[in-house]
Amino acid sequence: MKEYDIIIVGAGASGVYASYELTKLGSAARTLMIDRGWPLERRICPIKSGAADNCVKCDPCHIMNGYGGAGTLSDGKYNITTNFGGDLHSYVGKANALALMEYVDEVLCGLGGAEARLYSTSDSDLKTLALRNNLHLLDAKVRHLGTDRNARILERIFDRTKGHVEMLFGRTVAGIDRADGGFAVTTDGGESFFCRDLLLASGRSGSKWVSGVCRKFGIGMKSNRVDIGVRVELPAEIFKHITDEVYESKIVYKTDKYNDMVRTFCMNPYGEVVAENTNGIVTVNGHSYADPSLRTPNTNFALLVSNKFTEPFRDSNEYGESIARLSNMLGGGVLLQRFGDLTKGRRSSAKRMEKSFTIPTLKATPGDLSLVIPKRQLDNIIEMIYALDKIAPGTANEDTLLYGVEVKFYNSEVEVDGSLETKIQGLYVLGDASGVTHSLSQASASGVWVARRLAKKYA
Repeated sequence: MKEYDIIIVGAGASGVYASYELTKLGSAARTLMIDRGWPLERRICPIKSGAADNCVKCDPCHIMNGYGGAGTLSDGKYNITTNFGGDLHSYVGKANALALMEYVDEVLCGLGGAEARLYSTSDSDLKTLALRNNLHLLDAKVRHLGTDRNARILERIFDRTKGHVEMLFGRTVAGIDRADGGFAVTTDGGESFFCRDLLLASGRSGSKWVSGVCRKFGIGMKSNRVDIGVRVELPAEIFKHITDEVYESKIVYKTDKYNDMVRTFCMNPYGEVVAENTNGIVTVNGHSYADPSLRTPNTNFALLVSNKFTEPFRDSNEYGESIARLSNMLGGGVLLQRFGDLTKGRRSSAKRMEKSFTIPTLKATPGDLSLVIPKRQLDNIIEMIYALDKIAPGTANEDTLLYGVEVKFYNSEVEVDGSLETKIQGLYVLGDASGVTHSLSQASASGVWVARRLAKKYA
């Protein structure tokens, strides 16, 4: 059994930044990072490469797993704020949380991100316009790297850390047990390791696995929410006055009909819609690029309705998965519908899609989202589209495209202390795996926070 001081399970944002900070601080800790996905050069989605038209359900999904995690092939948006994106500030303090996110931004800029503009919603005319129409723009600073620049920065982090941190890809951690003064870790490849400190950083895609580890060790968890909605795609000109000013606009609306909260999420100007595979279920997301030659004429963003459940129901993620399965059952993957067809109560067909002025950037199955998304959530989404139409006229056009379903799964919030350490000494849960963070910035910051503590231990 090979021995290490630290093992990091998961090479997503939190794991990568933990490895970066340990390397930068010159930690003497012998460190291993394990991920079920692959290095950057092997993370090739068949759809993106042109080898397939629809998701073929790679195991593991190259969009969701591998070095950099789900954030690698995202559009690289880092929001510096405590208003959304997680609750890291509740554990480390607001000042520390913001300082950590600012530090992550400094690292990004130092490795090639300085050319990317830092947007801000403060003192924005958009905020006034939104308020006049019963919409609320959340304050944040955001640096948009683009999928292409984001991947190049991660390559540089990999090159800087690979001599200090060992990395094992294509392996799933099959077992974790207490051992003398630490933990015994086994993989599905038959390897066995020992470590004194264990960092669980498996991201959202590892939610079920982390829950299993917590149950095994009696670590408390609180049920979290699941967000269900659609990805909207429309001509970029409709939102240009918004995206040119603030790029990522987090707009929240309280519906009249149900008094529910609906929000925009992950806005991608001149971007493309993509499919992603979470635990074998195909959902939808969006990317955008810094390179002008890779831009499309469309902008896409998610509209999400948050769902929180009371007793006796506890499995919010299973609820979201069941809705996504319906979409996969009816469409073989992602469903696509014109907004005009949805409001008229008719299915979008291939013939109707041929007449659409908005050309979809993802090949999806034309269908009827009302057969998949529950009425309450769908009513909320329709009402939100009409509300957005007041500040971005054209949003409610008949040819606005809706892809379904988009589901944002959240890990149950793991019981950790201010160091993100569980009641089991030496066992940390960080990033989106903890349910504490829900964004690239906060997940990365959590990795830095834990790494600094451990660097002192192994100075």
